[in-house]
Amino acid sequence: QVQLVESGGGLVQAGGSLRLSCAASGRIFSIYAMGWYRQVSGKQRETVASISRGGTTTYADSVKGRFTISRDNAKNTVYLQMNSLKPEDTAVYYCNFRAGLTYPGKDYWGQGTQVTVSS
Repeated sequence: QVQLVESGGGLVQAGGSLRLSCAASGRIFSIYAMGWYRQVSGKQRETVASISRGGTTTYADSVKGRFTISRDNAKNTVYLQMNSLKPEDTAVYYCNFRAGLTYPGKDYWGQGTQVTVSS
């Protein structure tokens, strides 16, 4: 059983910064990819950023240049540094790990953390 625990959400003014963390525990075996998603009530969950096992990163166009995803393999943790936050970044943010004994593994999700950006 793999569990993901998120932290770091909160309320911030526009232009401010937050750093989200997501740590995995349990029978992880290998982590193939990590990512962050966000969801606004009534809308579909969207991809924010992802990082592969080899360290390749991808970002949604809306966050490029403002958000940075990183990982600490020794701690089984992924981070999302969010700078220059905008009100439209307000959402519940979820971390995702693709992990398992063999590739491609399966998806595991964090519980979600609320990020609210005030104007």
